[in-house]
Amino acid sequence: MIPFALIMFFVPAVLIAAAGWDIASFTIPNFIQALLLAAFAIFVMASGMNAMMIGSHLLAGLIGLAVGFALFALGYVGGGDAKLFACVALWFGLHDIFPYALVASVFGGALTLGLLGMRKLPMPQFLTSQGWLMRLHDDHEGIPYGVALAAGAFFLLPQSEVFRVALGG
Repeated sequence: MIPFALIMFFVPAVLIAAAGWDIASFTIPNFIQALLLAAFAIFVMASGMNAMMIGSHLLAGLIGLAVGFALFALGYVGGGDAKLFACVALWFGLHDIFPYALVASVFGGALTLGLLGMRKLPMPQFLTSQGWLMRLHDDHEGIPYGVALAAGAFFLLPQSEVFRVALGG
């Protein structure tokens, strides 16, 4: 029951919070990643994952951290995005990390193109009092990539190995 609740309710709620925070402030606070890490530890204990599967997930998290921080060092993503990618990669494991990275990249490309297109249009006057919308509209701001990372996770989660584990299969 606990693994099911984590994968169906807790992880999605935390990912929604990460995306919302990123849209509103272009940051993803560290407690978001801490929640995902703690929930994964609880998931491992409650689901009875074997050592090989745990190792696969830990390795995926390390790969996600290395890739995320390489992208951060190159200036392509923010630090919060890099850490969020690593935490989600931990949840997906080696079995699903590469499909997740691909799907999140596609969502990220669509988000980037959408925001760049929106930024070329004038902001309607009645929305200019919304600071977070003005930041989204600002050409000098980045892209809240946490939105794409969350969307990619939502897209892939129902087909993932960790989802099957949560369902007891």
